[in-house]
Amino acid sequence: MTTSTSPTSSSSPLAERLQTVRAGIADAARAAGRSPEELTTIVVTKFHPASLVRELASLGVQDVGENRHQEAQAKAAELSDLDLRWHFVGQLQSKKARQVRAYADVIHSIDRSSLVEALRSDEGDIDCFVQLNLTTDAARGGVADRDLEPLVERILETPGLRLLGVMAVAPIDEEPARAFERVRAASERVTSLAPDATKISAGMSQDYREAIAAGATHLRIGTAITGKRPEQG
Repeated sequence: MTTSTSPTSSSSPLAERLQTVRAGIADAARAAGRSPEELTTIVVTKFHPASLVRELASLGVQDVGENRHQEAQAKAAELSDLDLRWHFVGQLQSKKARQVRAYADVIHSIDRSSLVEALRSDEGDIDCFVQLNLTTDAARGGVADRDLEPLVERILETPGLRLLGVMAVAPIDEEPARAFERVRAASERVTSLAPDATKISAGMSQDYREAIAAGATHLRIGTAITGKRPEQG
């Protein structure tokens, strides 16, 4: 994603929010002694219409994230004329895994062996992250800390998957900076097994600055860019 802080050509509210976040990301990167070009910003468009994604594309966005398979599949099909990179960032049912492979470029939420097996393929690799659960609540998704290395090893030995690194969501009851330091430590454990898997998917609208300071490479930004989600009937 472009990180330039020059004014956009459009003055729409979406363009203004996008520009504000881009500027914030660039500032946070420089404050951490990093280059903004190191970072990939994924705009998460859950519940928003395909028309909003099309507007984002006109503003230079290439990386789009979705949490729900049915919605992601429909948007990817409707917007197939655009040069977008689709990131699946939500919890993924094993029975939907092969359908997600058909349109997603990156899966951020691999958290169990059964899902790894469901994603097995001899027809090319898909980029992926192993998701670490930073809480004790299994329902939040992510592999437990103690099971991280075995799952990484399983991913590495399974054809059809190319491990990029580790993904996590900061718990709501923990300081983001502390949570993301835990993610950084987990990333070091992952790279001890997979030296090329150096990426970290972490940081959302409310905590991307702390994530950048801790080494995040992929940011998943929703409402700060897209605005309030439409009401669901």
